[in-house]
Amino acid sequence: MTEAPRLDRQVCFALYSASRAATAVYRPVLEALGLTYPQYLVMLVLWEAEPKGVKELGDELGLDSGTLSPLLKRLEAMGLVERRRSGEDERRVAVHVTPAGRSLSSKASGIPRHLADAAGLSADELEQLRTTLERLTEALHRAH
Repeated sequence: MTEAPRLDRQVCFALYSASRAATAVYRPVLEALGLTYPQYLVMLVLWEAEPKGVKELGDELGLDSGTLSPLLKRLEAMGLVERRRSGEDERRVAVHVTPAGRSLSSKASGIPRHLADAAGLSADELEQLRTTLERLTEALHRAH
């Protein structure tokens, strides 16, 4: 008889648990900045390079427009981003970081270190984990 799968041996559950634990570590730090974790991810992408088209932003974050639009609307209401229609193509909306959004970047600069400290892993271990997770993600995307 085949043994039933065990929860403690499931990679998917380990990933789920790790994700929830990491988000819990981020929560108080992000609350101090007035951001949720998904809003933080949007801001990270925009701090790297902006403006970004809404579609491009969604593709980079793996979010559909039904999820991304409310995030952007809230960030815009908070004064952190602006959405502007392209002068070249009215259908294209670009997201720009406002001065208030840019100033938040320096306040958020210590967040990755906070997670690393909480995880108790070396920089090399965290980099190796990130690389492995990226490979896993790419493989799973190809599989479906």
